[in-house]
Amino acid sequence: MDAQHALADLTEISSQIRAAVVFDDKGKVAGSTLPDGEAFARLAADLLAAAEELKPGQSPLNQLEVATADGSVFVVRQDKATIAATTGADPTVGLVFYDLKSALRSVELAKPKPPARKRPAAPAQKKTAAAKKSTAKKPAPRRKKPDAS
Repeated sequence: MDAQHALADLTEISSQIRAAVVFDDKGKVAGSTLPDGEAFARLAADLLAAAEELKPGQSPLNQLEVATADGSVFVVRQDKATIAATTGADPTVGLVFYDLKSALRSVELAKPKPPARKRPAAPAQKKTAAAKKSTAKKPAPRRKKPDAS
């Protein structure tokens, strides 16, 4: 599914999400619930960069939450795609991260797949009368009951 549709689904299922944006590693916005999604994408990318500077040399951040008294900003990165969202105060953090990751995965799955290779068709083989007889199902042999003595 495209990013805009994924965001529409996200805001429909998650009442905690106020606004969201999906963008790539170059800052190109793929979808947004805001009129100026590019500004929000730049700010989210800046947040990730600032947080990564705090612990240089370690693996890159995959998720981030910045909380204030008025609300939170969540950022989730997977491969070259990133989703950022705002919420009200005191969100259910684990649920918001889960919803954002699910939305981002649905966008990732929508990448075009390479065309499937066509296999050459196998020539049709005709069954001979002998082959048909050998494949016919034979009834199972009957067992004799032992004498009840």
